[in-house]
Amino acid sequence: AILDFNQDLDVGLFDRVVETLFSGKGNEQKMAQQVLTQFTDHEMSWARADRILTESNSLQSKFIALQILEKLIQTKWKILDEDPRNGIKNFTLNLIVELASSEESLRRNKLFLNKLNLILVQILKQDWPQKWPDFIPDIVATSRTNLALCENNMAILKLLSEEVFDFSAEQMTQAKAKALKTQMCGEFSSIHSLCREILQKAVQPSLILATLETMLRFLSWIPFGYIFEGDLINNLCTRFLQPPITRNVTIKCLTEIGSLDCGTEYKEQLVNMFILAISGLHDILGDLGNVSEEWDEYDDDQQEFIQNVAIFLTGFLGSHLSLVENSASREVVIQAHQYLLRISQVDERELFKVCLEYWNLLVRRLYDSCRESSFGGSGGLLNLNGGEMPADIRRQMYSGILTGVRYVMISRMARPEEVLIVENDEGEIVREFIKETDTITLYKSERECLIYLTHLDPKDMENIMVEKLSRQMDGSEWSWSNLNKLCWAIGSISGSMSEDQERRVLVIIIKDLLSLCELKRGKDNKAVVASNIMYVVGQYPRFLKAHWKFLKTVANKLFEFMHELHEGVRDMACDTFVTIAQRCRRHFIAHQPGEASPFVDEIIANAESITSDLMPQQVNRFCEAVGFLISAQLNTQTQAQLISGLMKPYNDVWNNLVQKVGENINVLEDLNVVKQLGN
Repeated sequence: AILDFNQDLDVGLFDRVVETLFSGKGNEQKMAQQVLTQFTDHEMSWARADRILTESNSLQSKFIALQILEKLIQTKWKILDEDPRNGIKNFTLNLIVELASSEESLRRNKLFLNKLNLILVQILKQDWPQKWPDFIPDIVATSRTNLALCENNMAILKLLSEEVFDFSAEQMTQAKAKALKTQMCGEFSSIHSLCREILQKAVQPSLILATLETMLRFLSWIPFGYIFEGDLINNLCTRFLQPPITRNVTIKCLTEIGSLDCGTEYKEQLVNMFILAISGLHDILGDLGNVSEEWDEYDDDQQEFIQNVAIFLTGFLGSHLSLVENSASREVVIQAHQYLLRISQVDERELFKVCLEYWNLLVRRLYDSCRESSFGGSGGLLNLNGGEMPADIRRQMYSGILTGVRYVMISRMARPEEVLIVENDEGEIVREFIKETDTITLYKSERECLIYLTHLDPKDMENIMVEKLSRQMDGSEWSWSNLNKLCWAIGSISGSMSEDQERRVLVIIIKDLLSLCELKRGKDNKAVVASNIMYVVGQYPRFLKAHWKFLKTVANKLFEFMHELHEGVRDMACDTFVTIAQRCRRHFIAHQPGEASPFVDEIIANAESITSDLMPQQVNRFCEAVGFLISAQLNTQTQAQLISGLMKPYNDVWNNLVQKVGENINVLEDLNVVKQLGN
């Protein structure tokens, strides 16, 4: 019956069909789906939407009617006669006004109203301004008659701004989008007056929140004078940053303002905004000293606010650091960085990434400015950015912050791809097979930051690393995770210290790690310490090349690790041996003072013993490493002898197998024999 468009629609029957679609089963549900598809696809289904929207008792039915209208507006609006177009427009407007006439109705019909607002904006995109020139004056006028209606009108203006300025590229022609943008900018003064009036006089929190959310969408495109020449910034920082209901949208507004490319005309206003914002944040957050410990106790709004604060600070400082350094007080600048430092300590990866991006920017700028000044200029990079603070004073100003960043980077260090031993979710030490692209990318960003931090103050970096390792030794901070992150950080800064400092630090670190390996009992503990020793030594070829005895000790320790019970340790020992063999190959084939013969001879002579506990693929890695050593021998006769010595045990096995197969072909049915042949 509902498919017969020659008679009036039975709205009750339509509701029952919709209910069957959403809650029915089997053939009934399939039939309902088929009927409703035919109904919505009918070219005159839009003519029934008004009765469904006004008479139906089912919200699902009403949403289906709205979908029909939305499809009509998007695909057939221009071919409709003017009367039905005006009828749909007036019906939509009247329904919105009716549903938004009181606060109780506004809250009760929120979802339905949101969809109706979208329908109205779709009509506006087709008819405004040519066929609906009075829309902006009308919506501003009606907003002054009713608070609930005003709140909904703010939602409509926000949607319109999004459709015109954010999504227009995908949904309309460039000419149409340009015309709508020009019209909206031209009529913005009345919208601005309305928003300003609301923000000054309104006391209803939901209306203030809706207005701020609408302003947030406007900030990216309205003329700068509306932002910087009125009282908007002052109101945001002093009135709306404090209340919990508005603080999140307010900090987003400040972030948007801070990201605007407004040239030099409004520098003073930007600095004042930053000072007011930091003052407001201090009233809310204090010094934020316990945020990392209390993070899990925060509700969603509190966590979102901290995240928004991080985005505001990193965005503003990233764009205007030299401006605030030279125009704001040192205390304000340091307070902002202290907040970022505290937030960086929160165990939330995505939040940390936001902070890390800024720390990388800061340390790179500090490093470049110090480098520039050392080449005869007093300002360095700051002069390129229009700043005036000398590089040495600037570095001194941030010294305390940078020390904190060093501690944070070490405590949050991501796992490098060379490390194969990890702690799983159950707290067990296991071998890692899958490389996480996100973790590798994070590690590279942290490594870059640590290298700059080391160049800026190598002595401070040395003191921190030695201090944290001593706490591993005395047990006060001992844990697998803490030791891993410390050693990954130590390995990441290879080459960023002077050779003398690198030698001094590495001797201390490697000795302590070897002592720790002896002190710790248990397979997993030894596996963790061993993997860290191997990672660190593998990252410092310059040191190993300069200290033969140490290099030989490291190699012998790797051979010892090849007998460890943990398979991941044996894997990593083989991989580290390959790395060292590639980088230090000449030292293994040279005749070192005090040695009876080149060390490679000893390795080949003891190869069977060294590899006795290795799996076939691990033996292959060992042979690959020795192959790199042999390749450094330029004497072809000696090289041939070394190859022959390395391959003799495997050739003997091969010859023995060939002989057995010749005597009895059934030997090949033995699985162990097949494995030997395969390797």
